[in-house]
Amino acid sequence: MSVNNIETKVENLLKDVIQNLGYELYDVIYAKEAKDFYLRIIIDKKDGIDLNDCEKVNDAINDILDEADYIKDQYFLEVSSPGVERVLRKPKHFQSQVGNEILVKLFKPLEKQKEFTGILKSYSEEELILTQDDKEIKIEVKNIALARTVFDW
Repeated sequence: MSVNNIETKVENLLKDVIQNLGYELYDVIYAKEAKDFYLRIIIDKKDGIDLNDCEKVNDAINDILDEADYIKDQYFLEVSSPGVERVLRKPKHFQSQVGNEILVKLFKPLEKQKEFTGILKSYSEEELILTQDDKEIKIEVKNIALARTVFDW
């Protein structure tokens, strides 16, 4: 089963359970780091996430994941918040940030640059438009290596 397929199946399995606990399922990430696999369940709520929230969700989903048995490899389960600088991977993530400042790193240079920070003006599944110093930059979604929100420290 592909990584994307696992992430989608886990998201569909857990979305309602997590919502019923009072949280939003922000993202599901299944990744291999060195020799270990990690299943990261990223949750959110309006007033932020703390350790108790993560424990509550972890306890509620552990048995459900074991029963579903989607992942054949041994893995570590991590439940966390998206943090203040959130990774943007899904259309809903980008759409929620229209009008806000984001950072975009590219696979291939655009105008001799591989990194842009600007206000997200619009997003579609094919491209997004950033405004930077009164200039509009069109970026193909398939060229995005990483996108995240920018928190002004």
